[in-house]
Amino acid sequence: MKYRRFGRTGWMVSEIGYGMWGMASWTGSSDAESAQSLQHAVDLGCNFFDTAWHYGSGHSERLLGELVRQNPGKKLYVATKIPPKNFVWPARPEFTLDDCFPPDHIDHYVHSSLENLGLNSFDLIQFHTWSDAWLEDDRWAKKTDDLRRQGLFHAVGISLNRWEPWNGVRAVESGLIDSVQVIYNVFDQNPVDKLFPACAARDVGVIARCPLDQGSLTGTLTLDSKWPEGDWRNSRFRGETLRECVSHADALKSLLPPGQSLPEIALRFILSSPSVSTMIVGMRKTKNVEENLSVSEQGPLAGGLFTELLKHRWDRKATPQPN
Repeated sequence: MKYRRFGRTGWMVSEIGYGMWGMASWTGSSDAESAQSLQHAVDLGCNFFDTAWHYGSGHSERLLGELVRQNPGKKLYVATKIPPKNFVWPARPEFTLDDCFPPDHIDHYVHSSLENLGLNSFDLIQFHTWSDAWLEDDRWAKKTDDLRRQGLFHAVGISLNRWEPWNGVRAVESGLIDSVQVIYNVFDQNPVDKLFPACAARDVGVIARCPLDQGSLTGTLTLDSKWPEGDWRNSRFRGETLRECVSHADALKSLLPPGQSLPEIALRFILSSPSVSTMIVGMRKTKNVEENLSVSEQGPLAGGLFTELLKHRWDRKATPQPN
């Protein structure tokens, strides 16, 4: 496993991190299997873990807290997120700070996450939705400064709304945040336009989420793909959206070098960006952990293939789904 500097925090984090949404909110999850996969990731050098209160109303946080306690001799970076008060994703232009992150709400969920994790402090707190309009109301910044001074967490970040990387540039330039979490993958390349340059200028850490486009870039989706009743993917991949995702993924398959898979190439595409501090990959099985973490050893893509993948940029508009 290779490590990268996480912006001005100076943390050296595994360039492939662990995204823990699927361990609490997806059908087919097993706590025993999740715990085994998490520990296997630690054993292979992964040290950055991203969760959220919203992932199972604290269930994912509890799994992570147990992992930290089982590895007392290793530094594992814990990142979690505060849900918006109105529990609406993404934040809409008309939402105010009081709708989403009033100070008492921030205070409540920081303490709730600490209780779920069973820790005295954690590394990174993130706002699970964001709007740059909230910079006009500094109560959120004053509250996070107060909680940070109390030693409850060490850095503050924002998780940008789906397909809205522009709606965080002002926050980065304000100097008030230490990291941004943003969708970045072969299809979603628009953070390179304005967000990544702003982060580089302010030395802000970048967490790339949805590296496999929530499944599209696994190459396993078909027009007949279905999931158990209640699984969020039934609403994410339906109708024209499913057809488009399958079509865009199929267009990549002819580019694959012999013996290399689409997920492998997709992850190495992200490693090719020096702007990314870490990417968070959902991994519920040890087999997936081994396959995904091994990509770090292979490193960035060769220039020719990377250039070809740049042509597959797919600009999309935000939809009301959780981050």
